[in-house]
Amino acid sequence: MNRSKKEQQDKGGKRRTRRDVAAKPARGADGARRADGDRPASGKLARKDYDEKLAKLHGELVKLQRWVQATGAKIVIVFEGRDGAGKGGCIKALTERVSPRVFRVVALPAPTEREKSQMYLQRYVPHLPAAGEIVIFDRSWYNRAGVERVMGLCTEEEAKEFLKAVPLVEQAVVNSGVILLKYWLEVAPDEQTRRLKQRIRDDRKIWKLSDMDLKSYSRWFDYSRARDEMFAASDTGFAPWFVVHSDDKKRARLNLIPHLLDRVQYKEVPRKPVKLPKRQKPHGYSEPKYPYKYVEGRY
Repeated sequence: MNRSKKEQQDKGGKRRTRRDVAAKPARGADGARRADGDRPASGKLARKDYDEKLAKLHGELVKLQRWVQATGAKIVIVFEGRDGAGKGGCIKALTERVSPRVFRVVALPAPTEREKSQMYLQRYVPHLPAAGEIVIFDRSWYNRAGVERVMGLCTEEEAKEFLKAVPLVEQAVVNSGVILLKYWLEVAPDEQTRRLKQRIRDDRKIWKLSDMDLKSYSRWFDYSRARDEMFAASDTGFAPWFVVHSDDKKRARLNLIPHLLDRVQYKEVPRKPVKLPKRQKPHGYSEPKYPYKYVEGRY
């Protein structure tokens, strides 16, 4: 049957306009429908445009930093997602122009034998922010809901017990005055494969690919099920999950940072004009004839 350019017909015989076809939700990485407004933009973003937009956002992050210091605000930002989803790049974009004394990144190693014997969330509590601090968790207490559960590093009972407890803990964190923001970076399976293969070929990135990452790679749908249960248990009104499509790394960063800024509702803190003072006079000082050991100028 021939179709016009403006109309199409489905299997049931119902005629659909081009607008109807365009409005049909796209499928996500796991085959689930997603709303039209949630689709990531297409087309490559020019490096110059990216740098200009990111520079403006960096200026806003500095304003946020000054507001946090002035008001004593406490912020926790949790990053989760599959291996290769772009968590490290987002965290670097967030922190590369601000003070590490205010924006503190926490990426805990595997627990020690002593920590394994503790209450699960106990090892994370000391890293929560004091007044005037922003703590960024590069993976966090949600390891128990994700990698530990999928890779058999905890029992199923322990994972389910964690999912019951985590909303109560996060409610206590929020009630203490902490602004808690949780981001899940969602990457498509083909894009994840491309990135992990790139790590294998790149001497600068091979360190990112651990034995655990390689084992985890084959368990895509186990991770999908674990993610779904994690969201069902911990996507609450006081600590919601926000999903960032990260197949395009640059757009993921540019979308995440203003979203974060909007949810903090900071204000610009006035500052005095900055002017360099006059440098002191030498008062008889002269450079010594010392045999300095200079670094060779190779470039």
